[in-house]
Amino acid sequence: MSVSDVSNLFGFAGGLGMFLYGMRIMGDGMQKTAGSKMSHFLGMVTNNRFLGVVLGALITAILHSSAATTVMVVGFVNAGILNLTQAVGVIMGANIGTTITAWMVSLNQLGDAFSVLQPSFFAPLCIGIGSFMIVFSKKQNMNLIGEIVSGVGLLFVGLEFMSGSIAPYTDAPIFAQAFAIMGRNPILGILTGALVTAVIQSSTASVGILQTLAMNGIVTTGAAIYITLGQNIGTCLTAMLSSAGANRTAKRAAAIHLSFNTMGAVIFGIGMFALSMLRPEAASAHISSVQISMFHTIFNVMNTLLLYPFANQLVKISGLIVKDKEDGSEAEAGNAGETTQALRHLDQRIFESPMFAIEVAQMETVHMGQIALNNIRLASEAIENRDPETIERVYKNEKDIDRMEELLTGYLIKVNNLSLTERQKLLVNNLFYSITDIERVGDHCENLAEQAEYMAQHGISFSETGSCDLRAISEKAVKSFTHAVAARQTGDMDDVRKVSQYEDDVDMLEEELRDKHIERLSRGECQPSSGVVFLDIISNLERISDHAYNLAGYVKDEM
Repeated sequence: MSVSDVSNLFGFAGGLGMFLYGMRIMGDGMQKTAGSKMSHFLGMVTNNRFLGVVLGALITAILHSSAATTVMVVGFVNAGILNLTQAVGVIMGANIGTTITAWMVSLNQLGDAFSVLQPSFFAPLCIGIGSFMIVFSKKQNMNLIGEIVSGVGLLFVGLEFMSGSIAPYTDAPIFAQAFAIMGRNPILGILTGALVTAVIQSSTASVGILQTLAMNGIVTTGAAIYITLGQNIGTCLTAMLSSAGANRTAKRAAAIHLSFNTMGAVIFGIGMFALSMLRPEAASAHISSVQISMFHTIFNVMNTLLLYPFANQLVKISGLIVKDKEDGSEAEAGNAGETTQALRHLDQRIFESPMFAIEVAQMETVHMGQIALNNIRLASEAIENRDPETIERVYKNEKDIDRMEELLTGYLIKVNNLSLTERQKLLVNNLFYSITDIERVGDHCENLAEQAEYMAQHGISFSETGSCDLRAISEKAVKSFTHAVAARQTGDMDDVRKVSQYEDDVDMLEEELRDKHIERLSRGECQPSSGVVFLDIISNLERISDHAYNLAGYVKDEM
């Protein structure tokens, strides 16, 4: 091997690196620019399978990676956020969305007459403009646009490097013979495409490499088609690897992805083989990168249209591939406690999209808040009836809240280390504060349960007036926290205002009830021991409303 050959090899490796890196930062920039729109996608994926296809295509177009989208789908299924029927639509859409980058690559073949319009012509300028925007602009939006522009430039410069490195070898007989063999042998072509894609774990990148070879006129139509079909199978490896540590339902989501792409490859592979038998000259003709883009798009759209009506059958096939355990341990896992559910939902596969990761953290924060809200009600009930079983339930819920705080804090620390926008960083910080406030509410509920237990043990009770007063402040505190959790869930400013109103009511009631109770104690209408308990109860309820006010304040800050 000569120095020239080594130089070309280095050039190809560098070009591939620039292509992959450019694709990565362009996708990151587009994802951050999409911002909150991405966060709404998850809620929109309902049992409407067509909507799932559309959203899968959109998300993949933003991320520039069907593998990343499918890995997230596996994470969502593992977390119990999506079911398999919903996942099918998103997986189908992901295959369509991945064709966008192929079309971008094929823009390089506009022809010499339009050389000024070729991406390789203005790519260096894109890198220069994007870099200046990133380095010198202090505005977040300008930095994001700079990332996208630089990514586009790097992508096309990388393609130019790869193409230039291959150009000296276009007349080498080995290339012509290799592609001629793959054009005649569907199995070998599909295996080659699958293997290359599995190794670099990106069908978009492997299609780009194939298009680069096509630009140099060394790829036959038959070989390109079979390799493209294989690339769709090879991209399933990433999702399969991702599902290794997941539950059985998530493994089935990965199996659906594999069976969907394999069925499409087999059907179109047989069709192409039959066509090549009838028209051998067409199969052996050279193919351009634009034609590869056309086939790539037609194949993925047609495959989706063909298998779309059989989504339920794909789910059943996944059940045959990944069978249920006979001992029913999976069913038992489904009945696990709140912390187990939270652990499932906080799936790190979702880190492929920071916005989705934040959305899931927000969802679990709301879930934690709902447990705390239920605990406030239970604690108030325990104060009224001193029932040992109710008191024990409060203690159990408090342990779940503490464990969820630990899980969410660890998860948010990892999310905070991802590439985030300023608004996303604010949201993550507010979620940190929110789970701390919710955990403190759990502590106050535990205090109330302890007071109820003390009352039961020492036979302490309140007068009818005192009991009515406690019910009044308890109801206000519950309403305050109810609207605080709703504000975090929906971002509705009406809920924020109601929290403020109820918090003021609780503050005034706490002061009023404290004065009234001291007067009753002075008149000898209440026992001193019950007086201490009463004052401690209203103090804890007032602190609960304070934490509700804090929660609403974070939401207001984000508005």
